[in-house]
Amino acid sequence: MAVETGMLAPDFTLEASNGETVKLSDFRGKNVVLYFYPKDMTPGCTTEACDFRDQIQQFEEVNAVILGVSPDPINRHQQFTEKYGLPFLLLADTEHKAADVYGVWKLKKNFGKEYMGIERSTFILDKDGKLVREWRKVKVKGHVEEALMYIKDHIQ
Repeated sequence: MAVETGMLAPDFTLEASNGETVKLSDFRGKNVVLYFYPKDMTPGCTTEACDFRDQIQQFEEVNAVILGVSPDPINRHQQFTEKYGLPFLLLADTEHKAADVYGVWKLKKNFGKEYMGIERSTFILDKDGKLVREWRKVKVKGHVEEALMYIKDHIQ
């Protein structure tokens, strides 16, 4: 079954950049910004992560946590976190189980080559774990601000 706005967000358990194993349901009681991105250390993904980093205080003020998910292994997430001072968890979805459930593991094309990868997407979950907003095929510029405004305007 595909993920849909209004439904309880499917739970998953993944290893996090802090060395712990976390479940999505561990964050009940907080709003969650769950963002899926293709690859650590690439230009668009770095910009997106740094935009979330730079707005972290505003997200905390609306009781929101940021969780970044990509297929990169945990050691790569740790390098990415350290290099850019990311104050939120990155989750290693190396077998793309969460990406499959959220429908973001897609056939992509780049320079005529086809491959499977993450379609940049963001999901907002309310304090009860319900999916209240989703963005697919995200364009990085201005996206973090848009996600923050959605939380401020709709689910505080």
